[in-house]
Amino acid sequence: MLQCERLKEDLDQMRGQFPGFRPGLVVLQVGDRDDSNLYISMKLKAAAEIGINASHVRLPKTATEDEVLRRIVEVNENLEVHGLIVQLPLDSINPMDTEKVTNAVAPEKDVDGLTSINAGKLSRGDLGDCFIPCTPKGCMKLISQTGTSVAGKNAVVIGRSKIVGAPMHDLLLWSHATVTTCHSKTTDLAAQVGRADILVVGAGMAEMVKGEWLKEGAVVIDCGINHIPDDSKANGMRVVGDVHYPSAKEKAGFITPVPGGVGPMTVAMLMENTVQSAKRFLKTYQPGKWNISYAKLKPQKPQPSDAAIAHSFTPKTIGRLAREVGLFSEEVEPYGTTRAKVRLEALNRLKTQPNGKYLVVTGITPTPLGEGTTTTTLGLAQALGAHLHVNSFACVRQPSRGSNFGVKGGAVGGGYCQVIPMEEVSLHLTSDIQAVMAANSLVVDTINARVLCESTQSDKVIQNIILDQYYLVSLFQNLFQLFFTLFTRKVCGIRPIGIFARFYLINSFQTPSKQLSGYVASEMMAVLALSTSLGDMTRRLARMVVAYSRKGKPVTTEDLGISGVLATLMRDAVKPSLMQTMEGTPVFVHTCPLSDIAQGNSSILADQIALKLVGPEGFVVTEAEGGAELGMEKFFDIKCRSSGLHPDVVVMVASVPALKMHGGGPAVTAGSAMPKEYSAENLTLLENGCNHLKRQLENARAFGLPVVVAINTFSTDTDAELGLVCEQAKLAGALEVVPCSHWAEGGAGAVALGQAVQRAAETPHQMNFLYDLEMPIDDKIRVIAKSMYGADDVELLPQAQKKVALFSKQGLGNLPICMAKTHLSLSHDPERKGVPTGFTLPIRDIHANLGAGFLYPLVGTVSTGAVTHSYEPAQ
Repeated sequence: MLQCERLKEDLDQMRGQFPGFRPGLVVLQVGDRDDSNLYISMKLKAAAEIGINASHVRLPKTATEDEVLRRIVEVNENLEVHGLIVQLPLDSINPMDTEKVTNAVAPEKDVDGLTSINAGKLSRGDLGDCFIPCTPKGCMKLISQTGTSVAGKNAVVIGRSKIVGAPMHDLLLWSHATVTTCHSKTTDLAAQVGRADILVVGAGMAEMVKGEWLKEGAVVIDCGINHIPDDSKANGMRVVGDVHYPSAKEKAGFITPVPGGVGPMTVAMLMENTVQSAKRFLKTYQPGKWNISYAKLKPQKPQPSDAAIAHSFTPKTIGRLAREVGLFSEEVEPYGTTRAKVRLEALNRLKTQPNGKYLVVTGITPTPLGEGTTTTTLGLAQALGAHLHVNSFACVRQPSRGSNFGVKGGAVGGGYCQVIPMEEVSLHLTSDIQAVMAANSLVVDTINARVLCESTQSDKVIQNIILDQYYLVSLFQNLFQLFFTLFTRKVCGIRPIGIFARFYLINSFQTPSKQLSGYVASEMMAVLALSTSLGDMTRRLARMVVAYSRKGKPVTTEDLGISGVLATLMRDAVKPSLMQTMEGTPVFVHTCPLSDIAQGNSSILADQIALKLVGPEGFVVTEAEGGAELGMEKFFDIKCRSSGLHPDVVVMVASVPALKMHGGGPAVTAGSAMPKEYSAENLTLLENGCNHLKRQLENARAFGLPVVVAINTFSTDTDAELGLVCEQAKLAGALEVVPCSHWAEGGAGAVALGQAVQRAAETPHQMNFLYDLEMPIDDKIRVIAKSMYGADDVELLPQAQKKVALFSKQGLGNLPICMAKTHLSLSHDPERKGVPTGFTLPIRDIHANLGAGFLYPLVGTVSTGAVTHSYEPAQ
C-alpha cells in the first residue's frame, strides 16, 4: 500500500510539471490462457489504481511471429507508451521464438527487464541504467522490509531462469552477498540450503524445499506457484510454493506465503518500472517538440561551390530522421539510407493532431540574377528548427531535369541551405517523374494504337476482330480485372469497363486534340500535386479528357479502360519523399508542376502530413514557385481550395540585384561579364526596382495575410541599398523586412527572419480568395489580370471566346483558373520587367484540365509543351 501511494505521488508530480501527462503501459498477449488472463487482469487493475494508462492488446492463437513483431514495433514507436509487457508463454499455434520476441521490445520500454540488453546491464552491475525484472526486484524489496542487510550474507538461489533465478543471482551479488546458484542438477541441495542466510526459490517444483533443510532464522523468499491435488477445494487443486510452508515457517526468520507473497510485490514492481520509464522519458521530453539532433555548420570563407559544400556533410540515416519527427517505421519506405517515401497511413494516424503554422514563401518576378525562394525556404526551416528549436518542416518541389542541367543548377537550394544528398534529389530521387512519364506514355500509346487501328480498318472489321478474339480477350481481361479489383476497387473505387463498352465509346477516333507529353508540365503532374489521397488521385486520373471522338464526345482515361492502370503506375508517386537539409531538419520533396503552365506548387499531401507532424506550435514552410502574381496566386486560389488549408504568413523574397534589373538594369547574358550596375551601389536603379516589389507586396496582401519580406543578401549589397529596400517595403505594407544571409551562413543567417515569422503568425489574420468560383469564366480571368498583373483589361481572342461559351455550357464555369503565362514578367511579354502598365492581356485559348480541376487560359505566346491539332470538339 505504501508503494502504491508513493507511485501516486510521483504521478502527481509529473502531472504538475506536464499537465495531462499519464504514463502508458501496454500488455501484449498471444492466445487466451486462463492463467495469463488472471495475471493480466491483476496488472491492469493495479495500473488503474495508480493512474497509469494501461491497455491490453490480445492477438489470436493464429497470430504469426511476424504479426507479433509488427505489433511490438508499433508500441515501441508510440511516444504515449512507456512500458511494454509481452505476456509469456506465447500461446500460438504457430512457431514462436520467445527470445526473438522479447528482444524486439525496445530496452527503454522493457519494464519486465527481459531483453538481452537489460539483462546484460544487470549482469555487469549497471543497475541504474537498466530495468530489473519485476519478480527479483520485488524479492529484494521484501528482503529489505525484513530489516536484513544483504551485504556479507550467504545467499542461495534455487533456479536459473532468465525471469527469476539468473537476475536474482546478479542482484544479490551486486548487493555484496556471497551467492550460490543451485538447480535441478545440484547433488547436495539440502546442504547448500542449510548454509543460506537468504534463500530465494524459483524452481517450479511443488514443496521441494523442506523445513528441516533451512538454517535457523533464515529469510526465505518463495517465488513458486504450483497446483497440487486437494479434495477439500472446490476445483480439487491447491496452490503451493516451492517451499514446504508448514515446516519451513517453524524454522525461518521470515518466509513469504504462497499465494499472496511475491506475486503482489511483482505487480507493484512492474508499476514502479513503468513510472521509472516515464520519468526517464520526461527528462528529454518537451511538450510538442521533437527529440531531434541538428548538424552544426562551420561555414567557410571563401565559400566553396554548392557541390563541395553538399559533399562535406554526412546526412543522418533516413530511419533516424523519420523517428525523430514522429513517423513510425511501418509508415516509411526507405530508398537507400538517405531518402524515403512516407505512406499516407501516417496522415490517417495523425488526423486528430492539430495542424502547425503554415508559411508560404513567394518572391518577386524571377530574373537571371536570382531571388532565392527555394534557398530561403530551406534557410527559414533550418533557422526555425536548428536555431529557434521549433518543429519545422520544409516542403519543396522536386527539381526537373531541365532545371538541373540548365541555368538553375543542380539540387534544391544553394550554399549552406540545400537538400542533401544533392545527387539523389537532383536525379531520380524516388522515381516519381519516371512514374508520371510511364503513365503519360501509356495514355499516348493507347490513343495512338486506337487511332491507327480505326484509321486503317472499318468499324465492321474491327468488330469482327473483337468477336473472333472474344474468348482470348475475355480470358486476359478477367485476369486483368481480377488484379485491379484487388487493388483499385477496394482502394480507389475504380470500375473496370468492358471491352465492348470501350469499343462503342471511342469508336471512330479523330486525331486527338492533345497528347500528354512533357512530363513535368503534364496534367498528370498537376493531378499528383493536387491530390489529397490515393482515391482522390485515382478519381482525378479517371476524369482526365485525353481525346475526342469524331462526334465531338470527350474521351477520358476511364473510357479507355486504363484509369486503374494509371493509378497503379502512380500509386507510389503519390507518397511524399522525405529528405533533410544540411542542418538535419526534415524536408518533403514532392511533385514538380511548373508555375507558368500549371500551379507551380509542391504537393498538398506533403503539406498535410508535415502540418500534422510539426504539431500546433511547429511551422511548415512551403514554396510557391515563380513570382507572387503567378505561383502564389495559384497557391491560394487553386491549391488552398483543393486542400482546405489556410496559411498564416506570406514570406516575400527579394534581392538587391534582381530589383535593380526590374528597375531598368541591363540584360544579363550567359558567358558575359556581369554589368557593373549589379556589383556597385546604384540607388537610382534600386529605387525604380522597388516599385516592382511594392506591386508584388500588394499582390500578396490581397489575400488578407501578414507579409514578411526577406531580402536575400549578396556580398555586393551595401548598407544604403539594404536600408532603401527595407524602407520601401515597409511603406508598401510589409509587416517586417529582414535582410538574410542564409546562403552563406545556413539557418543562423535566417534567425531574424524566423523570429519575424513567429511574430507575424500570432497577428490576427483571415485568408480570402481572389475571386468567387461562381463568377463567369471571363470575369475570373479579368480579376486575375487586373489585380495581379496590373493589366488594363483582357482580350479574349476568338478561340478563347468559343471555349468560354463551351465550358460554361458544359457546366465547367465554376472551376478555378490557372493562368498559363510567362513567369518572367508581370505582363505577357517576358522582356517587360518592373511594373508594366497600359497593356491588355491577350487570351488566345482556354483548355480544361478536368483531372487537375482547373481551366487554364493561354496568355500570349506561352507554350504548354503539348501537341495541338486543328480539330476542335463539338460546340
